[in-house]
Amino acid sequence: MISKDNFWVNIIYIVSVVISAAVAFLILGPRPEGVNGALDVTILPTVNASLNAITTALLLVGYILIVKRKRSLHKNTMLIAFGTSGAFLVSYIIYHWFKAGPKSYTGDFTSLYYFILISHIILAALIIPLALLTLYRGWTDNLKLHKKIAKITLPLWLYVSVTGVVIYLMLY
Repeated sequence: MISKDNFWVNIIYIVSVVISAAVAFLILGPRPEGVNGALDVTILPTVNASLNAITTALLLVGYILIVKRKRSLHKNTMLIAFGTSGAFLVSYIIYHWFKAGPKSYTGDFTSLYYFILISHIILAALIIPLALLTLYRGWTDNLKLHKKIAKITLPLWLYVSVTGVVIYLMLY
């Protein structure tokens, strides 16, 4: 029989794969006729960058709170950070559903842009299960495993959030 913990960890992995596949399909896959441009989504890149910036600030505040041993405030702050990341994901999916393909970079720092973009994409896919596992470990008060995985999750999540803003600034 599978343990309750293994059950939820498996669910986290399945959800992570489904989300990553859905995002990849929305960016690269075909659109039904009439969807592209059916909704004005021009504001969403700015919304997305703002959500990434807010997430970055919340992650830093959450880290400071746990260092100061303010566990309850840390927990609430990290839940809000997870919420802003979730809102980003929903907004990002809406944007890419109604706008075909990614925006092309036209600046002078092409190599730097693509390095940031590729590392951002890879780590964004990895952060999904890491953030979910970290949240789950904290939620279930498995603090030993929570702390262990959070040491990996925090810097990667910060990198993804910050580079999301940087990519926005380079594109717009």
